[in-house]
Order: sequence, then C-alpha cells, then structure tokens
Amino acid sequence: MTRFLSTPDDLAALVPHGASVGLAKEPLSPIALARALIRRGARDLHLVTIPTASMVADMLIGAGCVKVVETSGVTLGEFGLAPRFVEAVKSGAVEVRDATCPAVYAALQAGEKGQPFVPLRGVIGSDLLANRPDWKVIDNPFAPGDPVVILPPIRPDFALIHALKADRYGNVWVGPRHELKTLAHAAKQSLVTVEEIVEHDLREDDAASPNLVSSLYVAALTEAPRGAWPTAAPGLYPLDEAEIASYARAAKTAEGFASYLSGLEAAPRAAE
Repeated sequence: MTRFLSTPDDLAALVPHGASVGLAKEPLSPIALARALIRRGARDLHLVTIPTASMVADMLIGAGCVKVVETSGVTLGEFGLAPRFVEAVKSGAVEVRDATCPAVYAALQAGEKGQPFVPLRGVIGSDLLANRPDWKVIDNPFAPGDPVVILPPIRPDFALIHALKADRYGNVWVGPRHELKTLAHAAKQSLVTVEEIVEHDLREDDAASPNLVSSLYVAALTEAPRGAWPTAAPGLYPLDEAEIASYARAAKTAEGFASYLSGLEAAPRAAE
C-alpha cells in the first residue's frame, strides 16, 4: 500500500546509504527529491540514469551523494557540460559505468520483466565492451557464429520520480512518459513526488488510466508543487533557462556549487 508522506525529506529518509537509485531524463526531473537527498547527506548511491540526466544528476554528484553512475550521458544540454560530473570523473570521485541509450532501455525492460539478461547487438565493435565486464558476448543459440551481447537487468532499489499528479489511492499519472512506467516496474520501490494530489480515482478516467503507474508500484508519495523546478513540468511551468544558466556558471567550481546550494536552502522552498 502506498504511504502518503508530508515532504520530500520524508521520502529521502527512506533511501539508505549505498542504495541504487534510478531517475529519468528531463522534463519532470525529481529535483525536490534530489535536494532532499542532499540535505539528508545521502552517500555512496549507485545512480542509474534513464537513459541520460542533467542538472539533477550533477547536483547529486557534486554534493558527494554518488559513488557509481551508470549512464549514457550527463550534460546540461545547451547550457554546456555538467561541471560537477566532469570534475568527479576527472578526480575519480565517481565510478562511471558507460552505456548507450538502447542498452539502458533494454536492460531496464529486462528488469521490468524479471529476465536474467537481455540480448543487444548495437555495441559489438565498440570500446564499451572493454569497459563493461558485466556485458558478455555469446553466440546466438539459434544461429551459431552470430555473436550478440547480453546485458544484466537494471533493477534499482528505488525509482525516483516526479509527475504531474497522483490520486488519493496512490496511482500516479505520467502522461506520455512511458519510460517512467518501465522504471517503476523494474525498481524494487518507487518514491514519487507530484505537483498535485487529486481526490478522484484516476483509474476511472478513461483518458488517464492508460498512462498510470499503479499504486502497486508506489512505495511512498508526497505532494511537491514545483518539484521539478528549474526543469520543466509540461503544461504547468517551463524550463527556467536563467536559473539553469546560473547553476552552470556557479557549479564550475566546488565553492560556487556550495554557494549555489546554500542559496537555494536559504531561500523559501517555493520549488518544493
């Protein structure tokens, strides 16, 4: 049964040090939940990005919350490199497990389905295989001499999700973001923040019901208006380009990053 908690900090308290956590790319980044993990002082997380990430991952890495990042890319997009991620890679503060977008999605689907592995062709011939000892090349059992790569499933301990709305029964509407459904199904538990909790049962809404994460997959939920800011929540608020540009400038140095976080916490938590 879904637990309804009061704040993102209550959700963050459920994540032990060393847990594996999965989060999806923008829009609707779980920024409020990431900030709560930073306030809590989370450590040694294994971060899996579905399949890429930007500011939310950079903040967690910069705050020292992450030990391993499994990703097909961490950048700030048009705002440049993800500065804390780049610095952590250069210094060896994080272990990077390189992947590709198709590989992440395939492994996540294997986790969703309870498969022991999933085959993939596209990385044969790349240097990824030299850096991913957990990826194996085998012969296609139906066509000997036809090599394929097999990947272990991705099954995070926690899915970290921000969505537009949920209902009082714990069902979460993710709209067209079907990768969030896959992530919730693959993860052992899902921790969800939403812009709004509605009173009516979304399962009875023909327009909403096909795009729900069922409460069966939602361990805990809280309302966090503007919980994706400064990333976008489509239909509610746009990407805050000025804020992300400000972050990109500040986070170029450890001191600037620390000052940026301090400024966020000193201001009223309108983003949460």
